[in-house]
Amino acid sequence: MVFNIEQHERKIFEIISEAAGKLGYPAFVVGGYVRDRLLARPSKDMDIVCVGDGIALAHAVAGQLRPIPRITVYKRFGTAMLKHRDLEIEFVGARKESYRSDSRKPMVEAGTLEEDQNRRDFTINALAVSLNKSDYGSIIDPFNGLHHLESKTIQTPLEPGKTFSDDPLRMMRAIRFATQLGFEIAPATYQALKDYNARINIISKERITTELNKIILSPTPSLGFKHLFDTGLLQKVFPEMAALQGVEVRNGKAHKDNFYHTLEVLDNLSRNTDNLWLRWSAILHDIAKPPTKRFHPQQGWTFHGHEALGASMVPRIFKNLRLPLDHKMKYVQKLVRLHLRPISLTKENITDSAIRRLLFEAGDDIDDLMMLCEADITSKNPKKVKRYLENYEMVRERLQEVEEKDHLRNWQPPISGETIMNTFGISPCREVGIIKNAIREAILDGDIANEYEEALAFMLAKGKEIGLSPKA
Repeated sequence: MVFNIEQHERKIFEIISEAAGKLGYPAFVVGGYVRDRLLARPSKDMDIVCVGDGIALAHAVAGQLRPIPRITVYKRFGTAMLKHRDLEIEFVGARKESYRSDSRKPMVEAGTLEEDQNRRDFTINALAVSLNKSDYGSIIDPFNGLHHLESKTIQTPLEPGKTFSDDPLRMMRAIRFATQLGFEIAPATYQALKDYNARINIISKERITTELNKIILSPTPSLGFKHLFDTGLLQKVFPEMAALQGVEVRNGKAHKDNFYHTLEVLDNLSRNTDNLWLRWSAILHDIAKPPTKRFHPQQGWTFHGHEALGASMVPRIFKNLRLPLDHKMKYVQKLVRLHLRPISLTKENITDSAIRRLLFEAGDDIDDLMMLCEADITSKNPKKVKRYLENYEMVRERLQEVEEKDHLRNWQPPISGETIMNTFGISPCREVGIIKNAIREAILDGDIANEYEEALAFMLAKGKEIGLSPKA
């Protein structure tokens, strides 16, 4: 296993080595940077641990860099951070930590390199490389981290129960690293995830969701969600998703397991996009199936209205997980609400009106919606899959035809509320909304063209119908 570094990084190490030597501080590069470089993965974050004052070392190093970088100091944590070229370099003094049972915030005091490595979450993150003249470049590996990199294993340096009890966020990180790197979690470490999952409740939702988003953005996110479910963590942090799991059988009729179906949809989508919010729409597209599940002796299992109820659940889920309550949430909500519409169009003779309505409601997100719908095909029957894909291709063609003809994406009707009020000499009122909606529906139904003159004539006729006259 080779430690591959860029030339400018080598130069930085030399500067740190010289500065640390003058201060009399043994210095080491540790953690994720070492792990990623050994795995030949890119890394822009460099952590430097010294047996001494990390802030003083940061100032000494900054003075040797050109241009001289600005240093951000976090006195409370005894750390300092600077940016140089494409790297973010953090300096800290070696420390040891102790924890109270009700908090993940440790009591920290100065320590040795060995004590600093003891407090690391996983053996692959406890690796250090010496920047000292006596053994410059040597790897310090007290927990067999190199072997675990080779064997692709996530394992804690100390007893896993203590590691996870001290800082329960490490449970999410174990699953995140396993998912990102394609590693296995060691059996004893995995068992501790199950045994200590209740400890996750002391962690803030923001920190949990940061790890959850990294799992979602990994190449095969289903791996992480299966671990989260099997260890009981998903039930603690995202119970609505855990509730999708399971199959019920009545009168010999079963429905599919909506949890594993959702994971298939997520993986299918993830092969084509790294859009986090589109991936969230895959996670939530069937989220309301448990509360809408009904059994009918003739029809079997149904989930009528799960798309509408699912869309209404999105804001609460986003709020609980401390996800942004802005346009990103509305985007996910829209895709959840519309995810059955394209397939319903393939089950009937597609009218221009139905296509117009879908274009109007989806707007610029129509392509993402179609990508989600295609990812939602999880049948194991190749003939069914082929038929569904051909149907979606037909919908895509019709969408393109109608869009080119009517230009309805992000469309606003040609008659505004202001025009209606000025024409009839009225103030904002219920009648303005009635006329606006009638004009929109007439255009979407194809009764009138999407142009001003026809819409104006329709407005005058509609106004007369509800007892309004144009002002003189």
